[in-house]
Amino acid sequence: MAPPTESLSKSAPLVPPPPDHDPPFGTSSLSAADTRVDIANELLNANVQLDPRSYDSEAFARQLLSIFIILQVPGWDRTPLNPNSVSVCRASGSFMNYVYIVSAPSVPTVLLRVYGSSTDSIVLRSRELYTLHVLSSRYHIGPRIYGTFTNGRIEEYIDSITLTSLDIRDKTTSRWIGARMAELHSINISAIDGEDEQNMEIDAEKNVKRWAQLAREVLAHPDVNEEDRAALDMDNFTQHWTRYMHWISRVEKVEDPSRRVFAHNDIHGGNLLKVNRKLPKGTPEHHQIVMVDFEYAGPNPRALDIANHFQEWTADYQSSAPHVLDPSRYPTFEERYNFYEAYLSHAGTTNSVDDREASIIRLEREVHIWRPACNAVWAVCNIVMDKDQVEQGLAEGDFDYNIGAAKYRMAAFFHGLEAVLSSN
Repeated sequence: MAPPTESLSKSAPLVPPPPDHDPPFGTSSLSAADTRVDIANELLNANVQLDPRSYDSEAFARQLLSIFIILQVPGWDRTPLNPNSVSVCRASGSFMNYVYIVSAPSVPTVLLRVYGSSTDSIVLRSRELYTLHVLSSRYHIGPRIYGTFTNGRIEEYIDSITLTSLDIRDKTTSRWIGARMAELHSINISAIDGEDEQNMEIDAEKNVKRWAQLAREVLAHPDVNEEDRAALDMDNFTQHWTRYMHWISRVEKVEDPSRRVFAHNDIHGGNLLKVNRKLPKGTPEHHQIVMVDFEYAGPNPRALDIANHFQEWTADYQSSAPHVLDPSRYPTFEERYNFYEAYLSHAGTTNSVDDREASIIRLEREVHIWRPACNAVWAVCNIVMDKDQVEQGLAEGDFDYNIGAAKYRMAAFFHGLEAVLSSN
């Protein structure tokens, strides 16, 4: 991410309240009742809602500084600041949230994330926050979370660049991503999710089940055209999804199942950072890569997380058609082999060369089996994410990204399903 470039022009200072004194102007509406400690997450919460559309306004800056004080954000909570000293810069790379880099002299730069209005139907925020907090505090994975407010959170800012669709194809970078994924997958699921690994229902099944009815409601809206409704026929999809899950269950009773892991489930360039600082001596070089945005993280087969990452190679979110998937961009076997080698070497599951080759062949088989699942999950997810867009209506000539993405994902699911079933 680039450093902040858009400054806010503000006036009177907003300072943290001294102990046992009334709060200064600008914070009077935020009482002690507005601050609570979420015992499950060990995070402070401010009962304040921010309007991301007004991020360049004085009112926004004052609210933001008040939130920093309530959440005791390091540096910000005890440093007198003028709103006109604050810089707020809109960051790129997120379809689900409004993300801003917030800085001021003599205090640490932080990341502000304001949730998109339609994301509550998709993301279980309490679970996400708990996941983020445990990953950062116990396992040093991802950015630290300083606290939350009504419709967002404040995070540690990592001086870095966001990877692009070209970056993730680089041979060395791909190995680093594989190593980082293996480290994430090594975390005991129960430590974060509380699930019994042997008897859990994977997120892919839970989410499709949870989102399918919501997707039907979106598609039933009169403003959805018949062509899109037909391409995204949920009855047809559900029938094939059920058949696919039953087929996998039979296959995994014969073959060893893909190991259930704590998975990220959304590893693409936009959710991968490369740090700009020199790593401490002795730190593995692949720690230059940092995973962020664990909104969809949870228990899944390791192969599904890997397959989803490979599928992301076919997208280019920086292009003029970010919804389009280009199958020709899917990694070649040599590129997949390179990734598998790094993944397995950091998963601690191989010893000899023969073991490594057998493990790579096995992992390739697992990825082949689970590849259609990632497209199915995103197809349904994109439909649900379109809820607000459909209800508010598109301006004439505007393109509906979510429906466009859902159609590509749905087509990829059916194509992949046919390929998987015909290969057995």
